[in-house]
Amino acid sequence: MAKGGEKTTATVAPLRKAVPCPICRRPSAREHYPFCSNRCRDVDLNRWLSGSYAIPVADDEAKADEDDR
Repeated sequence: MAKGGEKTTATVAPLRKAVPCPICRRPSAREHYPFCSNRCRDVDLNRWLSGSYAIPVADDEAKADEDDR
């Protein structure tokens, strides 16, 4: 509060540009960044924990690893 009991309102500039939520494509929310909600954040966490996000390995890389042994 300001002097004399007056309320002041301050405008806070966003720290980063709003980007689409990677799960549902709605605009992201500051408190859930880069997601739009707790639901989308939980969906993403579930995908990580269940192994849905994985880096594919090409056959050439697997053969190169076997040759190094």
